[in-house]
Formats: sequence, C-alpha cells, structure tokens
Amino acid sequence: MKANRCQGIAAPASWLGDLDKYLFGEGTHERAYEKLGAHLITFDGQEGVVFSVWAPNAQQVALIGDFNAWDDTVCPMHPSSGGIWSLFLPGLTEHAVYKYRITTQRNEQFDKSDPYGFAMELRPNTGSVVSDLDSYQWQDEEWLNERAQRQSLNSPISIYELHLGSWRREPDKKWGSRYLTYQELAEQLIPYILKMGYTHIELLPIAEYPFDGSWGYQVLGFFAPTSRYGTPQDFMYFIDQCHQHNIGVILDWVPAHFPKDGSGLNYFDGTHLYAHADPRQGEHQDWGTMIFNYGRNEVRSFLISNALFWIDKYHIDGLRVDAVASMLYLDYSREAGQWLPNKYGGRENLDAISFLRKTNEVVHGIYPGVLTIAEESTSWPMVSRPTWLGGLGFSLKWNMGWMHDTLSYMQHDPIHRRFHHQEMTFGMLYAFQENFTLPISHDEVVHGKGSLINKMAGDEWQKFANLRAYLGFMWGYSGKKLLFMGCEFGQWQEWNHDKALEWDSLKASSHKGVQQYVADLNKVYTSEPALYENDNEWSGFSWINANDSDNSIFSFIRKAKKTDDFLVVICNFTPVIREKYRIGVPQGGQYQEIINSDLTVYQGSGVCNNELHTVPEQAYSMEHSLLLTLPPLATLIIKPV
Repeated sequence: MKANRCQGIAAPASWLGDLDKYLFGEGTHERAYEKLGAHLITFDGQEGVVFSVWAPNAQQVALIGDFNAWDDTVCPMHPSSGGIWSLFLPGLTEHAVYKYRITTQRNEQFDKSDPYGFAMELRPNTGSVVSDLDSYQWQDEEWLNERAQRQSLNSPISIYELHLGSWRREPDKKWGSRYLTYQELAEQLIPYILKMGYTHIELLPIAEYPFDGSWGYQVLGFFAPTSRYGTPQDFMYFIDQCHQHNIGVILDWVPAHFPKDGSGLNYFDGTHLYAHADPRQGEHQDWGTMIFNYGRNEVRSFLISNALFWIDKYHIDGLRVDAVASMLYLDYSREAGQWLPNKYGGRENLDAISFLRKTNEVVHGIYPGVLTIAEESTSWPMVSRPTWLGGLGFSLKWNMGWMHDTLSYMQHDPIHRRFHHQEMTFGMLYAFQENFTLPISHDEVVHGKGSLINKMAGDEWQKFANLRAYLGFMWGYSGKKLLFMGCEFGQWQEWNHDKALEWDSLKASSHKGVQQYVADLNKVYTSEPALYENDNEWSGFSWINANDSDNSIFSFIRKAKKTDDFLVVICNFTPVIREKYRIGVPQGGQYQEIINSDLTVYQGSGVCNNELHTVPEQAYSMEHSLLLTLPPLATLIIKPV
C-alpha cells in the first residue's frame, strides 16, 4: 500500500462502545485487549485493521508504519472520550509493522510501540506487528477439561523452571550458536520433561523484551510473546504440544515494573501515564525501572487484562508473579525520606494490595484451576489465602525462607552441621501458614552465587552425595517443588543466559547419576499420594525425630488422606554410615526402600537396606520400630509393603 493512498477512516462507533470506555475508565475492563491494540476486522464490506490506543494527554496521535513510509501526516488517528485514539485502515493485512507517533502538549514527538500489540519485531527493532491470534486451531481440550483437577492443591506439582534461550542452543556458522525456535523446543524439550517426570514447566518471562540480559524481566511488549523464538502461533503450538503431553505451562508475569525504553510505556503521551510522576513512588532505584500506578483505573484495566490475556489466548496454566514484595511495600529498598507513606501513614501500598486481590479474584473466577503463584520474600500474612478471608488470593507462595535456611545448612561442613540443625527444622514452624512451593530457582545460581552443586560442602564425591541427599529432603518435605534447569544434573558453572546448559557434563557418571535420581524422585513423587495430597496441612506431616543434631539426622512421616497410606523419610547429613539406627513407625510389618540416594546407579556408595522388618519395641511414641543402616550423606524414603 503506497503512503499517499492509505488514509484511514474513523473506527466504527460500535467497535469501542460506551460500555468498553466506561469499564476501561473504571479499571474493571477484563478484556481490554479485545478492543485496544490492532485487530483485523471487516467494516462496511472492507477488510482491514482497526487501531486503538490510550493516550489522553497527547495533542495528536498518528499511525505510522511500513505501509505509509513512516509518514505521520498520512494516517492521523481520531480522538474520542476517555482519551482513546482510533483509526480503521482498509486493505491492511496481517504482519504489517507499525507504531504510534505521539505529539505531546509541549510539541515533543515520540514513536511508541503499541501497549496492546500482539507481536513485535525482533530486537533491536521495537515496532509492533499486526497479528491474528484467532487463526490457530487448538487441540488441547482434554487437558483444559482436566486442568482444575491436575492443578489442585492436593495434586502433585513438580516444576522445571527454565530460560528458553539458554536451555539448549543449535550450532550456527555465523553466530556460533543460535536459539531454538518454539517448534524446536516442542520437539526437544517435551521429551526431556517426560523423561524427567516433571508435571509442569515454568518459563522465565516470555513477553517481549529488548535487552537479553534482563532475562525477560524488563518487559516492552506485555501482550507479545518474544519473537526471538518465533511467531505468536509458534508459541501457541509449543503450549498446545505441552498440553497434549500432559505438561502444564506456567509463565513468569511481571506487573511490578516496566523499563524506561523510549518506545515503551514510560512517559507515553508526554506524561507519566502508567507510573507515578514522583520518583519516590514511581521509580525502582535498584532496577532503574518504573513502578506501575496501581491506583489509576486504566492501568488496572491494562494489567488485569494482561493476566487474563495469556490464559485466554495462549491457554497458560499459571502465572508466577514476580517481585510481589516490591509491590506491597512503599519503602521497599528505600531509606527514610525516599518514599511516601499511604493515607494512613503506613508503608503498605494500598493500591497494589487492592490490585493483586482483584487480579486473583478475576483469574480464579473466570478460569478455575489456573494457578497464581507469588514470589513474595517477606512474612506478609495470608498471601495464599482467599481474599474474602483478608488474604491476597494467590494459589501458592514461594517459600523463600525455607530455601535460604536449607541452602545455608548444606554449605556447612558436615562436622559443623550439628550447630545449625535448626536451619532444616525451623521451616516447619510456619510450613502450613501458606500454600507453599519450595523454590530452587534461577535467582540462586547467578550473579556470583555459584551453581547448586557448588553450594554443597565437601570434596567432589561429597558434593554430589550432598546434592542428592538435599533433593531427597526437598522432595520428601511438604510443599510443591520447583527446580531450575541445570540443577537436575549438577551443572558446575552458574547459569549464563548467553550459553546453553553444560549438557556435555552428562558424559560423566556423577552428573548422569544425579539426573537419573531426579527423574526417579519425580516418579515416586507423582505416584505416592503421601508426598502431595496433604501438602498444606499438619495432617500430612509429622516428625519422628527432629532433634538428632548430634548425628545431623532428620526423620519424618508423610501421610496421604487415607490414614494407612504413609511414607517414612530419613536424611543423614554426615558422611558416616549409621548402623542399627532406630526410628519409630506407625505400623508393624515389612518395609522397603523406594528412594535411596546412595545407590550405585546414582554413583553413591551402595549402602542399602535389602530387607526391613519392624520389631515390637516402642520408639518416639510409636509401638513399632525399625533398625536401619543409614548410608552416608543420603536420603531414604521407605514404604510399608
């Protein structure tokens, strides 16, 4: 289409009606993406694209793109009530690249990407791309029908967290290596997840971002899956394939902040439209980003719609909400005088609290069974409790305290662990105050923190034994599971987003053993209701002995809803074999090991208990007991036969 022939016409009045504008301005429009942005429609018998953008303080908005030689005099947009500018462009088709040229009240001009754009150009370009999201034919109805049951709090949830750009890479003559595409990821990642026995994957942010080093946490296109790996339809295919293989997909979602990139939301119409003007409220000092103004209704419509968008259009099964603590506290990472208190003089961000509650209510109300997961690092109460009880309404909360304490314990030399015993037991004091996920995430293996295997104490053999024992403790403990990629085979180097994982390390039997062990842990976890059914209740956990600090041994029972269905977990965190170690058990009879992290197949020393029979001798208030041989630096999970 030539520039001098692309004059648009006013958008149909019925397209963005009074009700849409009212709901958008009220902050309750849950599907704003169906009206704002770029949409392929037919109007008065003409096929074309209707564009709508919210820029209430702009003097003028022009649609520019490859279809009009980026000339802002050709396609001026039409203002309407509510500060929304619109235009219908007949003849325009999918894949057209466009931006909005904003003229401010001060006669400044900015070229902005579409806040509601469904696709974007490959970085470093930042143009939005017209895309038809309704053309893909989904085939995951069976999964969606079963999702609520598969993702209930009494179901097994084992999550493999990954960054798509550095999981694997393909050799490339020009660049050395290149990203896998969404389609290649479907071919390679799904078989790996099935082999490893995970129930879910969690993707670091997928929404388009310009800077690779942000890992996706500085979002430019909130409604556009990154073009690094393919088209929106390619991403749909990837998720569809995951669902057809019974793998749930969780996305990291970033409503806490946005970057200052000139083509993004910052200073969008010549004013701080999406953020607060006062930097004491509107800017993250640590991250150099802007904080959303959760009290502005149109911003709430934008963010709530964005949460629903990924579930609606991409069939996403859960949203892990990043940096919730930074949203809840007005003084987050600020000194006195650097923040403004709320209307009651407190430090709580009342607008953010209201926004989070509303988002959770809407998501759970429209899509029962979809998970919302809070990365919340403080002791804020009732994060994963219903809003009608005064909670924030999340399904699950990352247990950051458990992660910090237990990793600290594993870094101590075994000879000193007796003095730090409480680091492994303290978490049980609050384990059922929230619905917890136990997270060993990407944040623990970057920025000089070292890899997970390198956090383990001892020589090389002990490091691998410690890692296996620790993962056994984690899988035996109450809470859903999350493990970052590379940790499942003990990668030596900390994660580098510019490189693929160290897959060559699997040529070594020690790494291969850890990988096999994690796969076996997942197999046992998903097949034993005692390990997941009562994750969030005291009825699912009881200590046998939490106080054997001298030997650095922990023993506990996990129970299913059926009272006679239970497992016994014993962890020996010293490199000493313990002969005839007595524990109490709930019932008499024969027992068998179903997990032993010291087996030779995992490159352990091979100490095991071939036959286990109880003796009628009381121990720890139980009528029956077992005499065990505990392998060095190992976890056992045993089950009555």
